[in-house]
Amino acid sequence: MYGNYNIAGDDFVHQITTALGNPPDLTIQYFHLSSDLIGCCIFIKTITDLEKIENYIIRPLIEAPALKTEHPERIIQAVNYVFSAIPVIVIKKTDFSKCVQSILEGHVILFIPPNKEVLLIDVSKYLYREIAESKSEPTIRGPHDSFIESIESNISLVRKRLKTPHLRMEECTLGDSTQTKVITAYLQDVASPEVVNEFRNRIGSIKTDSILESAYIEEWIQDKTFTPFPTLYNTDRPDVVTAHLLEGRVVVFIDGAPNVLIGPCTFFQFFIAAEDYYQRADVASVLRWLRFFSFLLSILLPSTFVGIVSYHQELLPTPLLISFSAQREGVPFPAIVEALVMMVTLEILREAGLRMPRIAGQAISFVGAIVLGEAAVQAGLVSGSMVIVVAVTAISNFVTPAYSLGISQRLIQFALLFLAGFMGLYGVLCGVLFMLTHLVTLKSFGVPYFAPIAPTILADWKDTIIRVPRPSMKTLPKTMKPRRKDR
Repeated sequence: MYGNYNIAGDDFVHQITTALGNPPDLTIQYFHLSSDLIGCCIFIKTITDLEKIENYIIRPLIEAPALKTEHPERIIQAVNYVFSAIPVIVIKKTDFSKCVQSILEGHVILFIPPNKEVLLIDVSKYLYREIAESKSEPTIRGPHDSFIESIESNISLVRKRLKTPHLRMEECTLGDSTQTKVITAYLQDVASPEVVNEFRNRIGSIKTDSILESAYIEEWIQDKTFTPFPTLYNTDRPDVVTAHLLEGRVVVFIDGAPNVLIGPCTFFQFFIAAEDYYQRADVASVLRWLRFFSFLLSILLPSTFVGIVSYHQELLPTPLLISFSAQREGVPFPAIVEALVMMVTLEILREAGLRMPRIAGQAISFVGAIVLGEAAVQAGLVSGSMVIVVAVTAISNFVTPAYSLGISQRLIQFALLFLAGFMGLYGVLCGVLFMLTHLVTLKSFGVPYFAPIAPTILADWKDTIIRVPRPSMKTLPKTMKPRRKDR
């Protein structure tokens, strides 16, 4: 009791417990400031630092001699003075929704009746994994750190590399239920104002109950939904994010997600690996051409093989044609069915390898593919040449640095395979022309997706088709419409 005031029966405490459903981790802790003055701390113990609450909040209050003689109506101001070294927010008890939301974010509510004000003190403590090497974008040379699920840690990794006052960050909260923190970052002296405003408007228009990962936001703000090609780049490498910020792109951090969204992006950006900038220019250029070739090989090899074997045998040299005919002599299915069975089986093995426990996953992927392929050939279900074609296609898929583009490759493979099965090489040609037409019509936040090829921007070829030596890379990419020209 404080005078005639019963803190245990206080309506404010009752409202808090009722609003939160009185969960088992909700803690209401009372303590004596003096013989007739009682304080109350309300917090959720599973997301707060209990040691900080005890050592930096409750103990200093109990030991503060000035509070013993302070007038009750001025006690909040005196308490605020005790916490001069700790960030404290003073709000009215009537701002009930703010109090509830603060508790859910890991704050402590310090309540001393009969005052009409409460103190919000941030003592949040969440468990995160340690910063480790990127598993999706590994490199031999270069930094080996990657983002984690803490947005503060991710931003600190970028600020460690980017020490400029021009770095701007805009924070918002998305998701009615999840209340996910989202931060948009860009360099004010480089990024195009039109692109920044477009990001700001699209993110601001998101109305949903939950944002749990970067893919949620990607689906909301991407330019086109029905396209196999990703129009936003995602990465978990801080050095990649820093490099894109320096080129005028906008970055979106999502709390709880280790992947960061980057835009605008172009088609050729997905063939550039972080290690390209840690190798010599000639080596990086050769590797990029190898990736371009692997992409074309993975999408065209199965369909071209099926088209030639099914409709255009005259294109094959006679010895090779005789060899293929001998291999397919006992196969009961047409080439299109043969290829589909093999490629679908490969996709099933790939998915099984991803979902199985890590120890057994790789064994299932590789051993399963070898055993099934050999058994299928011996049983006469598929030809040996088809097994080779599908194996080369699968290996070519893994050359692409960006996992999202790898998924696109697999979708395009099946589309071109169906066209080849029904129309031969003419169908493959029609599919490739349709794909190119689709690519040149795509845009990512107003930037042409197939730039700098279409439209042709020769100045940007120095870091797209090839990578020129670093002293020759003096200008920023014109594709991004940067505010300044030189690096």
